[in-house]
Amino acid sequence: MPTPNLFLTYVSDAEVSAAFYSDLFDMQPSFVSPRYVAFEISPDVLFAVWTGHTALLDGQAPRTSELGLMLDGAANRIDETYQLWSSKGIDIVEPPYDDVFGRTFVAADPDGNLIRVSPVD
Repeated sequence: MPTPNLFLTYVSDAEVSAAFYSDLFDMQPSFVSPRYVAFEISPDVLFAVWTGHTALLDGQAPRTSELGLMLDGAANRIDETYQLWSSKGIDIVEPPYDDVFGRTFVAADPDGNLIRVSPVD
C-alpha cells in the first residue's frame, strides 16, 4: 500500500514562503513554480508550499495542522534551536516548555502556519 509522500502547506505567497523555509531549514527547493515550491526532504518525500486557489485562503482562516521538526540529542538542543530562530526574527508562538513528550516550542511561518520543534519520538 502506498504511503503519503507529499506534505502541502498553504501559503499566501509561494516565493516569500519558499525563502522563509529555505532559510529556516537550510535547504533549497527541488521544484519551483510561481504558486508551488517543493523541497525534497528525503528520497521520494516532498514538503511543498502552495498558494492553491487564493479564494479559499482567507488570511483569517484558522490553521489546523503543524509542521514538525524532531531533533535528536539532549533537551538543550530544543532551547538552542529556539535561540537561533529567535535571533533570526522567527515568530515564536509558544516559547520552550516541557510537555508529555519532552521539551518543545512552537513557531509560525509568515502565514501563521505552525512549526513545532520537539525531541525525536
